[in-house]
Amino acid sequence: MKIRDDAGAWVDEEFETLDLGDPRRDRRAKELVKRFASRPTASIPGACEGWAETIAAYRFLGNEHIDWRDMMQPHWDRTTARMGQLPVVLCIADTTELNFNGQDIEGAGPLSYEAQVGMYLHATYAVTPDREPLGVMNAWMWAREPRDANGRRGGVKESVRWIESYEIVAEQARALPDTRLVYVADREGDIAALMQRAQELGEPADWLMRSQHNRALKGEASLWETVHASEVLGHISFVLPGRSGQKAREVRQELRSQRVTLPGRAGVKLTCVEAYEVDAPAGVKPVIWRLVTNREAGDAHALNELVDWYRARWEIEMFFNVLKNACRVEALQLSQMERVEKALALYMVVSWRIARLIRVGRTCPELDASLFFAADEIHGAHVLCKKARPKKPPTLNQMIRMVASLGGFLGRKSDGEPGAKTLWIGMQRVMDAVITIQILRDGYDTSVCATRVAVRRT
Repeated sequence: MKIRDDAGAWVDEEFETLDLGDPRRDRRAKELVKRFASRPTASIPGACEGWAETIAAYRFLGNEHIDWRDMMQPHWDRTTARMGQLPVVLCIADTTELNFNGQDIEGAGPLSYEAQVGMYLHATYAVTPDREPLGVMNAWMWAREPRDANGRRGGVKESVRWIESYEIVAEQARALPDTRLVYVADREGDIAALMQRAQELGEPADWLMRSQHNRALKGEASLWETVHASEVLGHISFVLPGRSGQKAREVRQELRSQRVTLPGRAGVKLTCVEAYEVDAPAGVKPVIWRLVTNREAGDAHALNELVDWYRARWEIEMFFNVLKNACRVEALQLSQMERVEKALALYMVVSWRIARLIRVGRTCPELDASLFFAADEIHGAHVLCKKARPKKPPTLNQMIRMVASLGGFLGRKSDGEPGAKTLWIGMQRVMDAVITIQILRDGYDTSVCATRVAVRRT
């Protein structure tokens, strides 16, 4: 991995093959990513330096000759290259809604509640089995059409997005013969048509989804009852993170599996895995997961692996969390959906980088920080933390904890590792320090400021 020499060099690497038909457009796109990355929580005017740059940003996003897919293509290519270096990659698909909170955006549509206005984003996010984010593989963005007088909604059936995203994963699987791709989804992905399509394609990519439907089998049997009646093949234990007022706790599950063939012409063959919590605390709902997959899993090792892969689905939730709360894309003040889509394309890459720093800092803490941070970023963090500049680069975990401390992370034993919020707040402060360091290095004359201070004091 190349060591960065200046702040924002990762953008030049990630968008090296960008081609928007004009070098000026390419430069503007890269500059916008750098601005968004340095101040992810700021508005577009707040991220830009001056009114002229702000106008240029809005002009770029409003350019009808630029397609957001072309903007993301270099990142997609880099993601594929990272995937090709690994034996197994999890391709996690999910849909999130973006609520524009009543903004008047041309082309936006209703959300889950008809009165809400916004759009939908369906993304496939590549991660390693150890949960290191590799990048966004593909994405769809759309707005729903309002219901007609009969309560029907026009437009493309949204379940098609899941099938289309699997087809892209399958296509990439053929292009990466030495890498096994696994398509992972939550309940929304439990679609019979997706399983049939995968079977028609020869299942070049595996699939693993949480079961939503207790499907009928031959006779009077049903899927969930059949697997629960089978013997226990193994156990798995893990710490369930705290959320929604619930404390983190250890979960121990019994593992069962059953290979079945679904009724119907397609005759889809699948394995249903049940992970059933035992000895749950009193008053706490047991954690029960039922997963369906094309893979055979007849022993404890295979079942543990599948459950671990499903648990990695949380990474796309982290990605969406960063996109919405760090980059605040729901607050974008843009007048048209096409402009929002272009901004989202850039913010998705920024969100991936933030999420990747968080995860890699936890799983590979001893890596050299200079692999991920520029020299000025490391210098700026030490200055703001009032720490002496080290003789050798700090580790990645040390750097992340320094940055997070600038965002409010206290670093107590009970605090665990830094989260997304403290990291992105801290990064904004670091980037402000980087700008100051670079201005001083360029020979900015501070004597005028010093003279003015002296005059005031006299």
